[in-house]
Amino acid sequence: MNGAMFAAVLCSGVALWLLVGRDQGLRRARLLLADGAVVEAAGPVWKAPVWAAWRRLRREWLCLPVAVVVAVLGESVLPLIAGAVAVPLVGRRLRRAAEARVRLRRVDAVIALCGAMAGELRAGRQPGQALLAVGRDSGALSGAEAAVLAAARFGGDVPGALRLAAREPGAEGLVGVAACWRVSVDGGAGLAAGLEGLERALRAERDQRADLRAELAGARSTVVILAVLPVMGLLLGTGLGADPLRTLLHSPAGIGCLVVGGALEAAGLVWAGRIVRAGECA
Repeated sequence: MNGAMFAAVLCSGVALWLLVGRDQGLRRARLLLADGAVVEAAGPVWKAPVWAAWRRLRREWLCLPVAVVVAVLGESVLPLIAGAVAVPLVGRRLRRAAEARVRLRRVDAVIALCGAMAGELRAGRQPGQALLAVGRDSGALSGAEAAVLAAARFGGDVPGALRLAAREPGAEGLVGVAACWRVSVDGGAGLAAGLEGLERALRAERDQRADLRAELAGARSTVVILAVLPVMGLLLGTGLGADPLRTLLHSPAGIGCLVVGGALEAAGLVWAGRIVRAGECA
């Protein structure tokens, strides 16, 4: 391994070590500054297991160790550059997946909120009392939970607070709750019946989207398989006794094929991802 390769590997290792150390330092500072509880922080901070630090490490940074391994095997700096470029791209993809999971959980929470409120109203509670009973820590009200509960407790603008909470992704059903609340207050209609109908509508919409995602699972699997095929080709070439990494990383023709193939691979993944997302939004 030449000097440039050794320096690149060393820098990658130092970056990972600093990342974990920074996370531990932030946690230690939060513990020390929380209400002055210095004594409580003394024990567990220094005895934190390595596995806990590893779990706190953001998953997109795992691209760097993989790039280091490929760089060592191929004796080239190009995999390190590719790994550095992949970190923000993979991070954005992981954040989108996390946001999608949060959105789905919030949809379920809104449906549960409608059903629970209808049950409380059928049991004889007033609308404000029912919202206070089921709205706390339900997950449906998100960041506007304090405003909604305060409006329900002190006779404020509950529909306005619900519409504000409905701006969060996945909480759009709260607009229907606000409409039912407004109608029940202004026109005297039954809020419990309206919430039960809204619950059925939201549940049917959620089930329809779940069926659509299940039908698109095959397309997603195909995209993943196509993305892994180049890696399988490299492994197959290595198993046959060839040296595909040296050819790709140390010859002009190989570098050209690598650039063109990588561009086509990225374009194919973006195109396939847009087709799947368009199917989900249809």
